[in-house]
Amino acid sequence: MAATGSVTADAPGTGNPRRPGAARPARSRRRRRGATAGGAALWLLAPGGLLTLAVIVVPFTVALIVSLLDLDQYTFRQWLSAPFIGAGNYAEALNSTSLPHAIWVSGSAAVIATLLALPLGVAAALTTHLPFRGRSLIRSLYLIPYVLPAFVVGTVWRIILQPDGIANHSLATLGVDGGLWLNGPKSYLALILVQAWSGWPLVYLLALSGLQSIDDSLHEAAALDGAQWRAKLRHVVFPLLRPSVSLAAIISLLHMVNSFTLPFVLFGVPSPHDVEVLPVLTYVESFQNLRFGLSAAMAVISLVLILIPLLVYLRTVRLDRPEATA
Repeated sequence: MAATGSVTADAPGTGNPRRPGAARPARSRRRRRGATAGGAALWLLAPGGLLTLAVIVVPFTVALIVSLLDLDQYTFRQWLSAPFIGAGNYAEALNSTSLPHAIWVSGSAAVIATLLALPLGVAAALTTHLPFRGRSLIRSLYLIPYVLPAFVVGTVWRIILQPDGIANHSLATLGVDGGLWLNGPKSYLALILVQAWSGWPLVYLLALSGLQSIDDSLHEAAALDGAQWRAKLRHVVFPLLRPSVSLAAIISLLHMVNSFTLPFVLFGVPSPHDVEVLPVLTYVESFQNLRFGLSAAMAVISLVLILIPLLVYLRTVRLDRPEATA
């Protein structure tokens, strides 16, 4: 008679008893294979992590340290031993410079330009969604403002908006006096129009990708229900386009707030007070006034301002909650 507890029930289909520890080597091997796969995955992520460290983490850390120092042209050679003033640069930037005005100009111009670019991009996507003769050519023409470098866009529009440029000549034929577009109150309007012109193709691309992702069966079902094109746009197309258009709005807004080359080339430095945007003001404080600590504080503040709409978007679409995608 076998001793109690020495064996368990026979394994199905075999005449051999199964020992309690028989499955342990297999589990151990699977555990080792899982650990090996996890280590390989970490090694695959290493190049991206090193690039992120070199491009984002290290420059931001240096900028944060510089923003806490009284670093200028006199202390630059010994910047590690420059006087530590803590939040003094931030207080000076907010209270003694035109930073609040620059934040208002950058933010308001970016919001208005984005609101102008959204309907243009969506309308352009609707016109080139369905196949027709010459569609590839039209799509290529739509992308011209997007593929042109910002330096070229600023230079061309600077020529167009000169007092004797094409814009004023065209307005004169309509009996309208264009006046000065690159200086004075109208420069703010010029900044908005140029940013909207250069930014709407991005909205077009994302809206077109959203249109192409809509299942044809939804259009067929709407047609079978007798829905006209307006009803289909309102109840089928636009609701399904909302994620793509929201992403396009956030990207366009962040790009326009952080745009440096376009206003720099369009208006020059120092810029007129009406179009003194935050990136250009930071450049002036750093490379013209040589206040490196103050400009670093402005750069950190601009980063915080850029993160606000991005975090709002992530919170809205719940991309920051892994369980929402489960």
